[in-house]
Amino acid sequence: MKLTLDTNFKEVQKIVNKRGKDLRESTKIALLRTALAGLNIIQSRTKKGQGYKGGTFKGYSSAYSAFRRNNGRGVVPDLQFTGLMFSAMTVKANSQEAEIFFNRATEAKKAAMNDKSRPFFGFNRRERKTLSSVFERNLK
Repeated sequence: MKLTLDTNFKEVQKIVNKRGKDLRESTKIALLRTALAGLNIIQSRTKKGQGYKGGTFKGYSSAYSAFRRNNGRGVVPDLQFTGLMFSAMTVKANSQEAEIFFNRATEAKKAAMNDKSRPFFGFNRRERKTLSSVFERNLK
C-alpha cells in the first residue's frame, strides 16, 4: 500500500528539528542530574570509609593516624583532612555524556593517589543500577 501525504515539508521539518533540540536538552539535563547523583554517592560512601569495590578502607599508617589525632581529626579513613579534595569534585554534561571530575589539578592528583590504595572513585553494580534509575526518571 502506498501512502501519499499532502503536507508542508518545511513545517514538518521545523517540528522534527524542534523536538530533536528538546530531546537533546532533556538528555543533557538527565545526564547532569545523574552525574550529580553519582557525585553524591561517591562522597557519602567515602565519608563512611567505604570503597566502591566493597568493604571498608584499609587503615591509615600509625604515623599518619597520630598526625590526624594531633590535628583534631578522626582516625577512621574517610579521605578527608581539609575537605579540599571533595570540594574540587564537580560534574559536567552534554547531550551525549556526563563526567565527574576534579576541577583543580592538585586535588585530582591527590585523588588519583588515594584511589590507588583506597578505591573510591567508581560505582559498584548496585550504584550503577541506582544511577540508571535516576537517568530514566529525569529523561522527559
